Amino acid sequence: MTDFLNSLIAFVSAHAWLAYLTLFLAAFLEAVPVVGSVIPGSTVILALSALVPGGELQLWPVLAAAVAGAVLGDGTAYWTGHRSQREILATWPLSNYPGVVAQSEAFFNRWGLLAVFFARFVPPIRAFVPVTAGALGMPPPRFYAVNIPAVLLWAMAHVLPGVFAVSMLHQYAGLLHHEHKGKHLWMLAVLGGALILALAIWIFRRRHGGSAIEPAAKPVK
Repeated sequence: MTDFLNSLIAFVSAHAWLAYLTLFLAAFLEAVPVVGSVIPGSTVILALSALVPGGELQLWPVLAAAVAGAVLGDGTAYWTGHRSQREILATWPLSNYPGVVAQSEAFFNRWGLLAVFFARFVPPIRAFVPVTAGALGMPPPRFYAVNIPAVLLWAMAHVLPGVFAVSMLHQYAGLLHHEHKGKHLWMLAVLGGALILALAIWIFRRRHGGSAIEPAAKPVK
């Protein structure tokens, strides 16, 4: 484990751009319909943001990568729906998920403009509401007026907890970054916490959201 942690720290330190690219892709893929329902993008962002206090990554580029990925992902989904209108909701692969499409449409009809804001924080419909908003004719200025503030808050809510948690470990548990042993300990805590969080999210989605993202059963011939 010590060798692995050393290798991980060295790799991220030498290839920070790859970590930022991973953050961008994690945020982007979470906004892709169907794909975003199964990609653990939030877990990836939380885990990588925990490398900020140690200096392997920088806070503002981490936030910028997460925001850029989410805005571009949401925007791509929105414009796909905007150009295709309601037809997109009955087109593959969305046609295989009528339950979650209906759920996202009902969510949108209930909350209107605020649905775009709230959906950013509600899996699995987070990956479906932007395309639904476009398909149901929400004007682009109204979409972005709500989507961009929601993404900013979402990014901070995913990045800052990891930064603060590791900072607290440094300050109150004596895990100082410049100490070799301390470096291993806090990195181990970060990786262990990320694994626990990933497992918890997976279990929650299986119990509470799994049925909504399962493909519709094909009729028996």
